[in-house]
Amino acid sequence: MNNWVTDSINKIDADAHRSADTHLFRLPIPRLAGIEIYLKDESTHPTGSLKHRLARSLFLYALCNGKITQDTTIVEASSGSTAISEAYFARMIGVPFIAVVPKSTARSKIAQIESYGGQTHFVESAPKMHDASVQLAREIGGYFMDQFTYAERATDWRGNNNIAESVFTQMQREPHPIPTHLVMSAGTGGTSATLGRYIRYKGYDTDLTVVDPENSVFYQSYLSGDATLTSNKSSNIEGIGRPKVEHSFQPGVIDHMIQVPDAASIATMLWLERLIGRKTGPSTGTNLWGALHRAKEMAAAGHEGSIVTLLCDSGHRYLDTYHNPEWVSEHIGNYSQYSDELDANFG
Repeated sequence: MNNWVTDSINKIDADAHRSADTHLFRLPIPRLAGIEIYLKDESTHPTGSLKHRLARSLFLYALCNGKITQDTTIVEASSGSTAISEAYFARMIGVPFIAVVPKSTARSKIAQIESYGGQTHFVESAPKMHDASVQLAREIGGYFMDQFTYAERATDWRGNNNIAESVFTQMQREPHPIPTHLVMSAGTGGTSATLGRYIRYKGYDTDLTVVDPENSVFYQSYLSGDATLTSNKSSNIEGIGRPKVEHSFQPGVIDHMIQVPDAASIATMLWLERLIGRKTGPSTGTNLWGALHRAKEMAAAGHEGSIVTLLCDSGHRYLDTYHNPEWVSEHIGNYSQYSDELDANFG
């Protein structure tokens, strides 16, 4: 291994050692007596989202597989958060970075990519990102990181401080230390693959529920078993959902899937803000809607236990979109029925 690669790996490892683990906090929902819901706050990573873990793993995977040299330009297809995190690590090891993003990506995310020295290459919609990234990498002699293929294999799912190991370690002193449910949305499918594999590896009695937004094919693929499904539409919930079944999506480790209406994701995101006084992103709303759905089922059956889901990123990235009432009215529509449902069931 040459000195530059060794030095790059050491820099990335040093960054991980400087970073404390993300917080796991319990939601104050008095109506759910005997059922605790926890959010693992991934917004506290240096680049502000769950994708910091993925980007670190992808860079280490590519470096250790001989895909990146000091002269390599990194190309990635991303709606924003993965690109922000990859731009951070690219700058850390001194290589150029280009993000291929849909034109609809939040401007605040574009600004963050650029703040880390990254460039952006725009395409019309999410379904066009992959092919455009392949072509761009070929034209410039760069390396396409391809999160949607490599996410599930770049992370050590057996441990090594992955997100699953972190969750179960942090839960050890809680009233119900082994969660009844883990709930996670799918973008690449890499995090749900890590969670599901770790549950099976450790033999935990925990169900993995994956929540999927509208206009994503993961849910229908899971039900039908058809991994060739495609759609010409893009998810309205930025960062999750895909128009095709990505290689990293592993249905065999998933116990249940729930399709979540976009309006329900926004209603839950705003409901959470009223509950904890913090703005979160829309995918957190999707996650929490699924967690609350599972909690309602448990309560109806008279069961007690714990449910863990993820706070994926801060809502401050979405002030001009999902936290803008005019934008929501135009792109999502009326969400009042879901707000009413949340208030009626959970206060």
